[in-house]
Amino acid sequence: QVQLVESGGGSVQAGESLTLSCAASINIFSVNAMGWYRQAPGNQRELVATLTTDGRLEYANSVKGRFHISRDAAANTAYLQMNDLEPEDTAVYYCAADRESPVLWKYWGKGTLVTVSS
Repeated sequence: QVQLVESGGGSVQAGESLTLSCAASINIFSVNAMGWYRQAPGNQRELVATLTTDGRLEYANSVKGRFHISRDAAANTAYLQMNDLEPEDTAVYYCAADRESPVLWKYWGKGTLVTVSS
């Protein structure tokens, strides 16, 4: 069974940085893409960033220029570098793998909480 385990969440002040990690139990190049989503209280889950196997990037407008998705093939790990964090970035962040459609992914992690205070 495929497992995705997120880590790196925590509580920070506005303007600070955090890096989230997503450790996969599979070769991340065996799936077509890795992605990060987030869900704030009372809101729907939303796309944050995706990275395809061939290197194509996608970011939500709200995080462009502040967040960066990357991967380490040797470690089977995807990362989300988050800079200049804002209170509006407060959410549970989820890792996803193997995109089946624009909104459907085959594998999901259980999430890690990021809290940004002003």
